[in-house]
Amino acid sequence: MAEPSRRSRPRALRIAASWRVIRTTAAVALVCAVLGACTGEQFQKGYILPPGALEQLPIGASQDQVLIVMGTPSTVATLNGEVFYYISQRSERTVAFMNQKVVDQRVIAVYFDKNRRVQRLANYGLQDGRIFDFISRTTPTSGQELSYLTPLFKLLSFN
Repeated sequence: MAEPSRRSRPRALRIAASWRVIRTTAAVALVCAVLGACTGEQFQKGYILPPGALEQLPIGASQDQVLIVMGTPSTVATLNGEVFYYISQRSERTVAFMNQKVVDQRVIAVYFDKNRRVQRLANYGLQDGRIFDFISRTTPTSGQELSYLTPLFKLLSFN
């Protein structure tokens, strides 16, 4: 009777060892999945410059040629001649659920003369200005900030 217990013992140890290996593998896979979900992301907002587009636009090119090569501008200014602005911003966050950090910001300006020919090209980057939010959906005002309780207190003050 002593022999069957000896034989079953190594088998029980092998089963326990295999379960340890399975649990360890599952724990490592779970840790890798959790850490993989926290990897960073990159975001591209606005205009994406086609490769070699600026080289295709010599000084003196027509406005139609600019529209064919570059596409529709982000915005147009018409104060002193016409200017096409192509605006883009690239940001990233290294860890998920953290704030984004602006990595690159480009404003490509195409200036036209009175005959609608390219007068000059400008490529402004992050170092040429300060970071600004393209779509903030807020309008700054010069008035006083009022809380929700201010109208209630004014109503009750009898002044």
